[in-house]
Amino acid sequence: MVNMSNVLSEEKKQQVIALGRLGGSLRKIQKATGVHRTTAADYLRAAGVALRPPGAWGKAPPAKPTNEVTPDPGSAQPAGEVSADPFSAKPVNAVTPDSGVEWAVPTVAAAPAPQPDSSPSASACEPHREALEGWLWRGRNAKAIWQDLVDIHGFASDYQSVKRFVRQWRGAQSPEACAVIETAPGEESQVDYGTGPRVRDSHTGPYRRTRRFVLTLGYSRKSVRLLEFRSSAQIGAELHAKAFRRLGGVTRGVVLDNLKEGVLAPDIYDPTLNPLYRDVLAHYGTVALACRVRDPDRQGKVESGVGHAQKTPLKGQPFESLEQAQAYLDHWEEGWADTRIHGTTKRQVAAMLGEEKPSL
Repeated sequence: MVNMSNVLSEEKKQQVIALGRLGGSLRKIQKATGVHRTTAADYLRAAGVALRPPGAWGKAPPAKPTNEVTPDPGSAQPAGEVSADPFSAKPVNAVTPDSGVEWAVPTVAAAPAPQPDSSPSASACEPHREALEGWLWRGRNAKAIWQDLVDIHGFASDYQSVKRFVRQWRGAQSPEACAVIETAPGEESQVDYGTGPRVRDSHTGPYRRTRRFVLTLGYSRKSVRLLEFRSSAQIGAELHAKAFRRLGGVTRGVVLDNLKEGVLAPDIYDPTLNPLYRDVLAHYGTVALACRVRDPDRQGKVESGVGHAQKTPLKGQPFESLEQAQAYLDHWEEGWADTRIHGTTKRQVAAMLGEEKPSL
C-alpha cells in the first residue's frame, strides 16, 4: 500500500518508476527527483518493481539457478549512470537513449528454449541473422535494426546485442564535438529539408525520391517530419501550417535555412523573405529568423533531426505510397523518437515537450 500522505503527481510517479526499472538505487532516485526514498520505495513496490539492495551497484550478482534466464553477455551498464528525468509511457525496455548514452535493461524477457546445437555464449541476434544481414546490406544502422526487430519480430534482448553484432561489419565512430545552443520553452523552432525515402508514384508507376520537411522545437527537440514528392513556396507554407497544427501551437521564432521557399535574398542583416512565407508566419503570430550564410551550427538541432530519421527509420526502406511512408514515419516518431532519452539533454523528448506545450 502506497503511503497516501505523500501522493505524487502522475508525472513524478512515472519518473520514479522509470528510474527504479532502470536499476537506480533509492538514494539516486531521491537525488534525481526530490522524492524521499521511503515514498519512492512505496511507489516502486506498488508498481511491482524490485528494489535494488544498498551498495549493490557494480558488484557481481549472486550465483543463478541453472533454470534462470541470463541476460545477453556484455550488456551491463557502467556504474553510476542514471539519467535525471527518464519519463516513459511505454515499457522500460523500449525507452532507448540517443547516440552516445548507453543504458542497461534491468529485466530480461524469457528467451525461447535453447536448441540442441546452440552455444550459451551465442548472440541473441543469431536467430535473426538473415534479416540482420539483409538490413545491413541495405545500409540500415544498429538502432534502426533493433527497433524493427522489436516491432516486427518481438525481439526480447536489448540494443547492445544488436550493436555488438553490427560492429562486426562496421567500426565504432566517435561523436564530433559541437556547440549546444540552449533555448527557453516555446522560444524557437528550426526548419529544414532532407531527402526522404523512395516511394512509388501512383501516377507514373516507378519509385521516386521524396522530400522530407522537418520542424524541430529548440527546447524539447520534438520533431514533426512530413513527406512530399516536391517542394515549392506554396507547399512549404502548407507544411509549416500542418506542423503547427500537429504541435498545437507555434514558437515565437522560426529559424530557417536560406532556401528559396523562405528566403529570396540572403543577407547578414536584412534578408529578403518570400512574401508568402512571411505572411504565413505573420498569420500564426511568429517571425522568421534566417540563418547567416555558411553557419550550419545555428540549425544544429533540426539538422540532427533530419539525420536521425534518415539514418534510422528510413534508410533502405522503399514504400508503395506516400501515405504508407508517412504512416511508418509517424509510428516511428511516436514509438521511438519521442520516447528516447536525448543524448544532449539526458531527458526524454516527450517529457520535455510536456513542459514546452504551455509556451507554444
